[in-house]
Amino acid sequence: GMFIVNDSEEAALNLPSGELELPLIIQDKRIYSDGSLNYSPESTDVMSGYFGQYVCVNGSWSPYHNLKTKIYRFRILNGSNARVYSLSFSNGLNFNVIGSDGGLLATTQIVSSLILSPGERADVLVDFSSTSVGTEIYLQSNSFSGGDSQGVESFKIMKFVVNEQVTETFSIPTALSAFTAIPTTSSIKTRSFEITNDHSGGHGGSGSSASIHKIGGKSFEMDRIDETVSAGTTEIWEFDNSNGDDLHPMHLHGIQFQVLSRTGGRGIVFPHESGWKDTVLCMPSEKVKIIMTFPNNLGKFVFHCHNLEHEDSGMMLNYKIV
Repeated sequence: GMFIVNDSEEAALNLPSGELELPLIIQDKRIYSDGSLNYSPESTDVMSGYFGQYVCVNGSWSPYHNLKTKIYRFRILNGSNARVYSLSFSNGLNFNVIGSDGGLLATTQIVSSLILSPGERADVLVDFSSTSVGTEIYLQSNSFSGGDSQGVESFKIMKFVVNEQVTETFSIPTALSAFTAIPTTSSIKTRSFEITNDHSGGHGGSGSSASIHKIGGKSFEMDRIDETVSAGTTEIWEFDNSNGDDLHPMHLHGIQFQVLSRTGGRGIVFPHESGWKDTVLCMPSEKVKIIMTFPNNLGKFVFHCHNLEHEDSGMMLNYKIV
């Protein structure tokens, strides 16, 4: 399921709502012939991630939705275990990105495609007002570079059918939210975490024997505190996947951060990463830097790879706010 969070700042924008606001939870599943879900990862699944042959939206395979000639709001969540999607529309419609993991962006970002890794969210407006009645449009995932075993194929996810002509009076806003970048000069410390995969063997979770995934040379231990930070302080963290050959969406609990830079690999911070985030994708050969101010919310939290098989086989650490 999906939690929808709103605030007064968002309400003032009078964004599309009701039948014009669609939550889209995208997940790939393996399904037995009797219709039940199959989750039985083998060692190769733990190494790369668990991929299903059926890509579902809100639990339905090969779904479709009828549209009016209006502007729609799509709240998109990649709820897959491991699959990364490079989303686009078959007719080239743009995504007007208005929000990410942590809410509204400062300004609307217009993109033709959108890469979302497991755990990432995107809040987008899509303008169907100029589309002819009878048009069929597919939300699809395109092939993308740097994805190792992922991203090598394109496939359709969901069909939209424009079946009703109406008049659109809403205009997509440019300015959205008050947003202040955290200055790098406020950081008191930089921590670097190398992301590694030990393919030599070992316990891989779910009873499988497979690769061990590590952060900073460590695998998860429930009772060990790996990093200690002070409430109210600002730090820069770097996730170093420069020697890795897998994709790793890195996710922090208990905090929102801003993406500072990406070097190697894709080499840029993407428009939909310009707001508050709690998950950021590290491609092979990439280093990603984030900055955050720790809240006065004391206690133990985790940070981990949001490829769930990687997480379960060790790619997770504890941090403590004191």
